[in-house]
Formats: sequence, structure tokens, C-alpha cells
Amino acid sequence: MVKPYFTRKNLMVIALSFFYALLIVFTGVCIDGAGAIVSKKNIINIIGLQMGFSSIALGTAGFVTLILMGIYIVVFVSAFCYIRRYAKLNGKNPYSFKLICIYLAMLVLCAVLSIGLGMLLQTNLGESRALLLKFISQAVLLATLLYLVLFGLVSFSTMLIINFLFVDKPFKFWNKKEEVVVEELEETKEDVTSNFDLTDAELAAGLGAGVGAAAGGNGNVEMANVSKAEELDDREKVFPALSTMDIQYSGYAIEKIETDDLSLQEICTRFRNYLAETEKLYFEEDTIRLFLSAFGTSHFMILEGLSGTGKSSLPRYFAKFCGANLLFVPVQTTWRDRSNMLGYFNDFSKTYTETDFLLQLYHANYNPDQLHFFVLDEMNISRVEYYFADFLSVLEYPVEEWRLRLMQIPFGFLPPAKLEDGFIQIMDNSYFVGTANKDDSTFSITDKVYDRAITIDFDYRNTPFTVEGDASPIKLSKTKLHSLYAEALNNEENKLTAEDYEKFETITNFVHEQFDLTFGNRILNQIETLVPIFMACGGNKESAIDFLFTRKVLAKLEGRFEEYVKNALKQLLALINKTYGKGVFVRSEKAINTLIRRL
Repeated sequence: MVKPYFTRKNLMVIALSFFYALLIVFTGVCIDGAGAIVSKKNIINIIGLQMGFSSIALGTAGFVTLILMGIYIVVFVSAFCYIRRYAKLNGKNPYSFKLICIYLAMLVLCAVLSIGLGMLLQTNLGESRALLLKFISQAVLLATLLYLVLFGLVSFSTMLIINFLFVDKPFKFWNKKEEVVVEELEETKEDVTSNFDLTDAELAAGLGAGVGAAAGGNGNVEMANVSKAEELDDREKVFPALSTMDIQYSGYAIEKIETDDLSLQEICTRFRNYLAETEKLYFEEDTIRLFLSAFGTSHFMILEGLSGTGKSSLPRYFAKFCGANLLFVPVQTTWRDRSNMLGYFNDFSKTYTETDFLLQLYHANYNPDQLHFFVLDEMNISRVEYYFADFLSVLEYPVEEWRLRLMQIPFGFLPPAKLEDGFIQIMDNSYFVGTANKDDSTFSITDKVYDRAITIDFDYRNTPFTVEGDASPIKLSKTKLHSLYAEALNNEENKLTAEDYEKFETITNFVHEQFDLTFGNRILNQIETLVPIFMACGGNKESAIDFLFTRKVLAKLEGRFEEYVKNALKQLLALINKTYGKGVFVRSEKAINTLIRRL
């Protein structure tokens, strides 16, 4: 939705200032002592004389000054509304000391231009400056009093008429909630029967009376019918938290945030220093490079390995380091479908049960330039394919199609501003990080999940090191991060060459022939994306290819105990050393030797 710098409230204020400016000019004409345009016996002039005003002939300078004053009043109010709106859309305080000084400077400038130009004109005509200033002050004072009286009369008359017309209707005081800007629903003449998603938990609790049983193990259920929008209350009661956020942002997103001008390599180095100096967490350089590179490859990452190695700390402190927004969600064993993350419509109370996860997704829509991280801690304590299935699917689509339906919106019901047609938009500033332990208390993660994610192993203890260089936190926007990714991908020096593809194909062909394992275009695309970004982060090409080969290919060999596997693994290791050199594919060599020992 286009984000205008003049809202309806702004236009109302500007319109009121225009009427005030007209009233000043009209009042000046009425109290003109010469009576050049309007008779001196008019009611406004009589009121002024009763108030003790002097009868002063307006003259040309007075006319011009009043007109200029009216023009600059409208100009000042328009500029004030624009600057205030611009500050709000860009995440700044519209009443900061700096902006207050700007407002005052504009006010003084407009006053000087209006009265000053009139003074210059008055001097040329030989008229008295003192009389001109007195006349203007009388006109402004009387016009202000008349404006307040008229405004009061119109307001109370409107109040009387409206309340008389709706005297038998429920009373609701007009408040800021009515100011939320919501796109109008498409008009239709047909009666609409609407459906709402219900969860297994609701069915078990008896809230979904009359609703069919769950449609499958993925948590999808049949929906209950609601025939009229009148069965729902206002959106503020159906979606209380989302509507509150609409009020906070007036329905419009903050366009951009401040960011530092750093390269990917500088970000990696400073983040590693920050972790060591501030949090006493020590990571290898390649781990930090892979962590940052993975976000340029996929919006879904899995941090897997031993407990206490910093899996949860890495995304938590990266958000703190770069000024991003973070939601930390401990996954529960009872999670069976997406309702545990996105909430559900309660058919009994006719309200939507909003979760922190949903609120964070909604908040990301209002802050498209701020990075948002969603950390699913111990994500494999329940089956990932159940509660995260919708996200796994939708993140495969083009960005503009990253939408999930929360509920069917009945005809005539106005949903929250960023919940168009009942869909929540997953923004490209949102990144999902899951941490996973490998023990008997957790479920195994399937290849379907691994293939869609970039998985980083944490199977080592951190080794302390001495911090050298800057370790201060930074400001990083989504726009800046994405531009760094694009720059890395467009750098010809970072791209895989024909020789690189030939080497990689040599070992993947061997794996296919010996183990009947292959991979599709998704993994190839990940390789083509991660390698250039990893190099821009300060790494080398072979380390990135080694990482992806280990995670995307060799990981699929776990659990294979056929007799030929051990000998084939030894041949694969020899082929890798021959193709890339001994000691180059460190991760792959370690993974293969581990598999051989298990056999």
C-alpha cells in the first residue's frame, strides 16, 4: 500500500486552517474603517467596536498583509503536517528538540514573510506601520473568537443531529481506533458464507461444535460456517492486539531506518569481536561467515549440535548487535499444527487468539526495513513438519507470494490494516532460525526440512581468543543487508567457474553412482548463492563448497549400514583429496571418517 505523507487527519487540519485563513481576511474586510468593500454597519464590525476596537482604514497594505497571512497560515500548517508525518513514517520522534526547532523556525519565517511583505508595501504607500500592526492584531483576535464560536456551534449541532438519528442504537464514543486506515473491501451483492480455521485443541475442548474432525496429521481441520458479519464484533475485539498496532502506526509502515555503511566482511569481523568481548562467546571465523551468508541463501536456518555450544546465543546476540527485532519462542512437545504459532479463531468467543509469533509477523509488516528474527528454540522437540509445514512451503514461492491465510473474512467485516483478505504477509525482512539438539528426547529432522534450510553444526567447544579491532554494535537495515548480498552475487570474482562446477560434479556423480544419492535444483541454487556471499564475508570458495557438500549430500548417508558403504566411503575420500587436494575439504573428510568408524 502506498504510504502518503498526508493522511485524512492531516487533510482535515489543513482544511480547518484554510477556513481560519479565509475568516481572518473576511473579518479584516468587515472591520475596515473605510468601508470600501462591506458596509461599516455589518455585525462583525459592530461586535469589534463594542469590544473597544479602533476604526482603522484598511488600505492596500492591510488587504495584502491579511491575504499573505492567510496563505502562510495554510503553508505553515501543511508543512507542519508533512514534516510530522515524514518523521513518524521513518521511525523518528515528531516532537524531538530538533523538529520542534524546525517547527518554530517555519512559524517565524511565515510570520516574517506575511507581515514583512505587507510592511514593505505599506512603506512604499506612505501608510502608518503602527496602525497596520494594530489593524492586523484586531482582525486576527476577532477572527479567532468567531472561529471558535462557529466551530463550537457546528460541532454541537452535528453531535445533536447524529445522536438524535441514532438515539436507539448502542453508543460508542468516537476514538482513535476509527482513525486506522484500512483498505476498502470489494463491493459485492452476493451473500457470503464465511469459514474460520479451527484447531485440534478447540475441537477437543468442544469449542468447535458442529465442526468436522481434523482433516489430517498436519493439523488442518474443517471450518465452521458464519453466515453474517454481524455475528462478529468490531475488529478491535476480534483482533485486539493487531488493531492496537494499527493505531500505533496509523495504518502505515515506517519506510526506512538508519544503517551503517559496512561490508559483509567488516560485519562478520566486528560481530565475532562483539561476541568475544561483550558476551564472552568465542566462535570460529567460518561459523560467523556461514551464519551471515545463510541469510542471503535462505530465510530458514537450523543450528544443530551439542547443548551449550552457543546455538541459541548466536541469533540472539546478532539481533542485539545489529539492532534487529527478535522473538525467542521455546517449542513445546504439544505443538501439532500451525495454530501454535499463528493462533486460531475461537468460534465460541468469536475472537481470534493472537500469539506472540503472529504479532511479530504483523510488526514486521509495519517495519519493512528492520530485520526480524524468529528463533524456534529446540524446534525438534516436536515434529517440525507438523507445525512449520506452511512456512516450509510458502518460503519456496516468490517473495510477493509469502502469504498465509489466518481465517476467512466474512463480507462486511473490516480486518486489521495489514491483514488483507485474512492473509498475513511474511515480509522479506523476516528470518527463521531453529535450534536443534541431537539426543533421545527429540525427533529426527527429515530431509524435507534439511533441504529447505541452511544447517550449521555446532559440534565443538569454543576456544577463547584475544579481540583485535572494533567490537562495538552496529545499525543494520534490511535494505543495506540485501544490497550487500546483491553486490556479492553480482561480483564475477565470487561466482563459481566452469572448473568449479566440473570438480564438484566429479564427486557428486561418484556419490550418485555408489550410493544412489542425488540432489535437485534447490540445493544447486543454494550453492550458487551461498558461495559468492561466503566469499564476500572473507571466506574462500572451497570452504563453502565443502560445507554444503557435507550438509546436503554426506548427511544423507547417516544410517546406511550396507556392506559396500564403507569401501565406497574410502574411495570417495580418496576422490575428494585427488580433486581438491588433501586437507582442503576439512568438514567432508571429518564426516566421512566418522561414518567409516561407525561401520
